[in-house]
Order: sequence, then structure tokens, then C-alpha cells
Amino acid sequence: MASIYRLHGHPLSYFSRKLEAALIFYGAPFEAVEVAFGPQGMTDVRRRAGTHQLPVLETPEGWAVADTTPILFMLDGRFPRRRLFPEGPVGVLVHMIENFLDEWLGRTMVHYRWHYEECAGPAALEMARGDGRLAVEIARWGLKACRATGVSSPHQQAMAEEEYARILEAAEEQLAVSRYLMGDRPTAVDAVMIGGLRGHTLADPVPARLVEQFPRILEWVEKEADAWDGEGLVAPIEAPTAFARLMIAEMSRSFAPFTKGLRKALAAGEKAFVARVYDEDVSYLARPYPARASDMVVEYARQALDEEEYRSMAGRARVWGIEDIYPFDPSPEPAAENVIPLGERSRR
Repeated sequence: MASIYRLHGHPLSYFSRKLEAALIFYGAPFEAVEVAFGPQGMTDVRRRAGTHQLPVLETPEGWAVADTTPILFMLDGRFPRRRLFPEGPVGVLVHMIENFLDEWLGRTMVHYRWHYEECAGPAALEMARGDGRLAVEIARWGLKACRATGVSSPHQQAMAEEEYARILEAAEEQLAVSRYLMGDRPTAVDAVMIGGLRGHTLADPVPARLVEQFPRILEWVEKEADAWDGEGLVAPIEAPTAFARLMIAEMSRSFAPFTKGLRKALAAGEKAFVARVYDEDVSYLARPYPARASDMVVEYARQALDEEEYRSMAGRARVWGIEDIYPFDPSPEPAAENVIPLGERSRR
């Protein structure tokens, strides 16, 4: 039996780099195995994991597992002193934000990569390992992904870029006061953000020029993100970081109407739907997974919290305007003093 984990992925893959960052935070011994895109990349490990997607993690005992969020929960159990989903209500908040970054920010990553030829050409050729014909197919797939995730129109592209700029600005400001985005120890939120930066926006020239405006983020990704000593605390649910508050506001603005429309479409058996996002009617493919992923957050809360904590989290979700994303069971409104204010900055 191998004594290390094997991360089967690609350096230009959002979720491969997310899992890579997580493994570093856990202090897990691992090696990265680069997997090709396209049919030649369908390895035995991916077949055993039952997926065509990246990444796949091969465990020391020989399991082949996919889907980064369940993988992180598995690794939390194996490395409990370095868990990336904290215990209690703040762990649910981490899960909410991680889910938002997984299921919503990905559209911004594919937009930057495939709508700018300066990014698309080199990325497709690298992903195809120099095979020009395969590179053309990969670029076509990228544009299909852009249409499926609702970033085909110039307005949505501009809004996605502005949203990402707000997130980067909030991260830059947060890193001036804490080592990580949710406090002084890393969480799954940091792993996703690092994955996006390393796999996409610092690898593609157009968004790289945006990220270069944020020196703390650059230093964090290049040095500090890999230097965790295992110490520190995450900010509590009663006083989450400014970055967390910004993310809650962003969720309510864009991800909530998308998820509401998706749930209705799936219930009706529709293959596509239209949701009003950023003052525009946008067509999306009705993919089941984003709704399932949001439901995973609610199920986690149901298992991880006691009754009072669960009811309080349900009330917070309603007050924050994200109940369409995370449909907790009905609960009374929490007292106003128990709900964090989003602040003027977060509402702009």
C-alpha cells in the first residue's frame, strides 16, 4: 500500500489546485500526477472514481475518490487538528462560502479563460499537451461551459469581472488584519480562493493583470498560504471577518436568484431556465449538482449543530437573504442583535 496520497489533476484546473492547497494545509504527504484533458486523460484511477472530471484523489489505502468538498470532509476526519471546516456554526458559514466559490465563481474563471483569446489559445494548447486539434476541441468545450453558466452576454461578463474585483479587494483588505480569509487559520474558503488564483487567474494573462494590483494577495499565494503552522482561530459566527460579510452580500445578490430559478427548473423537469441576475434575464443550463451542493450545506448543518444552533443558522440565512440557496427548515427570526450587519461596504 502506498504511504502517500496521489492527486490526479492538472495545474490549470480550478478544483485540482483547490485540493492541492487543501492537502498542503492538512500537512498530508502527497504527490501530484498530471492528467491530460480529453479521452487520453481517462485513466484507470478516474474510471475507479466513476468520473470524467478532475481531480481524483487516490488515498494511501488505494481508494479513488472524487468531488473536492466530500474529500475535504474525509480529510478533516483524518487530520482533525488541521480541519478546514471548523466545528459549530462558523463551520456552516465556511461551508456556505466555500459552496458559493465552488458553484458560482467558477463561471468567472471560465469566462476569463475562454472569452479572451490571449488566455484561451495558450491554455487550450497546454491542456491538449501541444495537440492542436485537441486544443480546438477544448476551446470549444470552454465556450460551451461559458454558455451553460450564463456568462455569454457582455453585461454578464462585465458583472462577473466586477464581482471578482470586489472579492479580491475584500481579500486584500482582510489579509492586512488576519493571516487567512476567515481568521488566523485556513479553512476550505482559503483552499478554494487559492485554487482559483493558482489554477486560473494568475495563470491567464488577462485576470493576472487584475490580481497584480493586490500585493498582499500575491505574497499570500506565493508564500504565506503554504506556511501555516497549525495554530490560530477562525473568527466566530457572531463576528465573522469583513471578507465573510462581503461574501454573504455577494451570495444574496447573484447566487440566490440563480439557485431559486435552478430549483424551480429541476422541480419542473426542465433542462434550462432563465433567472434575473444583475438586472438581466440570463439563460442557464439546469445542472442538478449546484442544487445538490447547496443541500449538502443544509444537511451538514443538520448533523453538526444542536437544535438551537440550527434554528439560529436558519434565521441568519433568511435575514442575510440567502434562504433560496440554503433552504433550512422554518425557524423563528433571530433577535436583531444576534445577526451580523453586512455594513455599507458590503452592500455596494
